[in-house]
Amino acid sequence: MIDIGKALKSAIATGKVEFGVDQTEKAVKAGKAQLVIVARNCPSQTLTAGDLAVKVHVFEGNNMELGALCGKPFSVSALAVIDKGTSNILTL
Repeated sequence: MIDIGKALKSAIATGKVEFGVDQTEKAVKAGKAQLVIVARNCPSQTLTAGDLAVKVHVFEGNNMELGALCGKPFSVSALAVIDKGTSNILTL
């Protein structure tokens, strides 16, 4: 089992991650997202429907907890991993 917090921090520091429902949906539509992570209270029907062409990981916590895990001073309902960098996040 990988440490999602450590993997996220690594992806954010060394790769490219888009934050927010709108940015995440755009990245998925553009085919750039390698992995989508959504908080369990994510309001987006598109991202939580489960019929995306990309793997979606549902984070057990809410958007406030996901934001804190990412080291952001705001809530994060969804994020897209564009480039994993040196992280092992894609093994989720």
